[in-house]
Amino acid sequence: MINNPSLLVGIAALLAGGALGTVFFVGLWWTVRRAADSATPARWFIASLIARTAIVLAGFYVVGAAQPLQLGLCLLGFVLARVLVLRITRPGLAALAPAPLHSRGKPPCA
Repeated sequence: MINNPSLLVGIAALLAGGALGTVFFVGLWWTVRRAADSATPARWFIASLIARTAIVLAGFYVVGAAQPLQLGLCLLGFVLARVLVLRITRPGLAALAPAPLHSRGKPPCA
C-alpha cells in the first residue's frame, strides 16, 4: 500500500495530465473529421481550438497549483496521452499505401 501523500499527488497529477491530453487530442481528431464534411470548416477549427485550449489551460492551472513538480507531471501525462491517441487514431498501413498501378484504370502498357 502506498502511504506517501506526495507520491499519490504526483500520480494524480500524471493521470490528470493524461486525461487533459486525451480530451485535447481526441477533440482535435474529432474536429478534423467533422470539419472535413462541413461547409464551414474554419468555424469548427476556431471553436474547437478555443474550447480545447480553455479546458487544458484551466486543468493545468488547477493541477499545477504553483507546484512545479505537479505541473511537470501533468505535462508529462499530457504528452503521453498525445502518443497514445496518435497510436489509436492512426490509420492502418494498408490505408496509407498507394493503390497498385493496375487498379487505376488502364494498364501502363496500353
